[in-house]
Amino acid sequence: MSVALEGPPLVYADEDLRPLYRQVRTIAMIGASPDWVRPSNFVMKYMQGKGYRVIPVNPRAAGTVVLGEPVVATLADVPGPAEMVDIFRKSDAAGAIVDEAIALKDTLGIKVVWMQLGVRDDAAARRAEAAGLTVVMDRCVKIEYGRLFGEIGWSGVNSGIISAKRPRMHP
Repeated sequence: MSVALEGPPLVYADEDLRPLYRQVRTIAMIGASPDWVRPSNFVMKYMQGKGYRVIPVNPRAAGTVVLGEPVVATLADVPGPAEMVDIFRKSDAAGAIVDEAIALKDTLGIKVVWMQLGVRDDAAARRAEAAGLTVVMDRCVKIEYGRLFGEIGWSGVNSGIISAKRPRMHP
């Protein structure tokens, strides 16, 4: 049974979220996909474009390269530091990932555990917070960045793939 979206609605104040982006330079993205149409790939590309290093963590793609970054199999394989762990997995997988993040927080310098839209594990969040980590659940790191920093690109219209501009006609 999935634990997604159980419990009271989650509310995060902008003044609490905004500083997280300033204290993070490297994100370990759990569940990053090499497939360019997957949301994790799009979010990875967007965050790289904002100056963050995003290390893809995906056991099925380990040893390959996604968006210029070597893919590692586990969080323990991340060549540190990684101040944020961004979880692109189902809620029932989040607890084990959070426990691994807690175990590696000093080694990797982890400060934030971020669970993507639809991902929520309140018990894991309590464990992470007790260990001194900041937790954000059921939010997209890309969408929140765009919303907090006034980016029109957050909605995907600034991807460079789709354009409303007419092609330039050559005589």
